[in-house]
Amino acid sequence: MTSQARTVDEYLKALPGDRRTAISAVRDVILANLPEGYAERMQYGMITYVVPHSLYPAGYHCKPSDPLPYASLGSQKNHMALYLMCVYGDPKTNQWFCRAFQAAGKKLDMGKSCVRFKKLDDLPLDVIGQVIARVPVKNYIERVEKVLAQPRPKRKK
Repeated sequence: MTSQARTVDEYLKALPGDRRTAISAVRDVILANLPEGYAERMQYGMITYVVPHSLYPAGYHCKPSDPLPYASLGSQKNHMALYLMCVYGDPKTNQWFCRAFQAAGKKLDMGKSCVRFKKLDDLPLDVIGQVIARVPVKNYIERVEKVLAQPRPKRKK
């Protein structure tokens, strides 16, 4: 479900009470652990944490007019989701995250970057805080540029 909210407060106010509580709690953990340089904003209908254009003028490679996303938090139709782009492009961080999630006794429901959850108790908030804090802005930009510099495989016809 894409929100048309223009601010984070607008977004939160529009959520049903149980989801507002869960999303707000995850947001608090993200904000408490977010490395310096990242900024919170609405992007793609979700609360998103980005590398601002002032730090990375190239922006998001798929849409350079948008700042580079680092993580997003949203309420979808059948679940809530935390999108961790910092995990998606880094096998070492991905492996650490999956192990830490499991060690916390939680069942991980994850796609490439999307951690799906139905209720707040599905998430180990300390692990979420650690993964958010794990990648400083400079390192994230270097990682993204390294991936973008790699030759892309040719598509089969």
